[in-house]
Amino acid sequence: MAVLGGIERGGGVALWRQIEEALASEIARGVYTADAPLPTEGQLALRFGVNRHTIRRSIAGLKGRGLVRVEQGRGAFLADHAIDYAVGARTRFSENLLQQGRLPAHHTLRLVEDLPPPPEAARALRLKPNEPVVFLEAVGSADRRPVSLSASYFPAARLPGIAAALRTHGSITAALDSLGYGDYRRRTTRVTARLPTEEERHHLRLLEGRPVLVTESINVDRSGAPLSYAVARFAADRVQLVLET
Repeated sequence: MAVLGGIERGGGVALWRQIEEALASEIARGVYTADAPLPTEGQLALRFGVNRHTIRRSIAGLKGRGLVRVEQGRGAFLADHAIDYAVGARTRFSENLLQQGRLPAHHTLRLVEDLPPPPEAARALRLKPNEPVVFLEAVGSADRRPVSLSASYFPAARLPGIAAALRTHGSITAALDSLGYGDYRRRTTRVTARLPTEEERHHLRLLEGRPVLVTESINVDRSGAPLSYAVARFAADRVQLVLET
């Protein structure tokens, strides 16, 4: 019985099925990344010592199991499994992901203090045009894959110490909790959809033509005073918003 590339010839199991199982095992172990194609048909054929038709049957099997998607002219990619992202009175990024067995992470792109607020942020936070805000831009990831790009504004005078708290904790929820606002709630959320800008495509690693879901939200304290105004852009093929009532 000959063994080549980890598959057995003459072992009673079709070669394409053995290759399918080998690739499925590698997908489960995280060998491949979501934003890069699997090896080409030619590369896989060389690796396993088979022809391309056999590889095509293996890829078709993976596609039928919902493990990969095939894009004409680009190859096979890991299938996108959208995250159910709950939007309600208590919306928390990390909690949403942890409840689904995902690993949440935040990467701060910019943290700016004493910034004049844009008009929409001033209105949402009930500020005068020249009242300063703290601005935070960050990428939120699930299992090391970017799913959101957010721009958040905080009233500097109403939340003294918020910039330092954001630097220390790296999380909006943890930062607000450290200042005594752990019970903040979402007052409003507006949802729209559009094509991304080049910057959004870059940070979210979006393929050409993939849209973003945009949420515009206001969080408030117990008294109803605004604590933050945020605009978040979600990769629409990785996140589906679930509106809680």
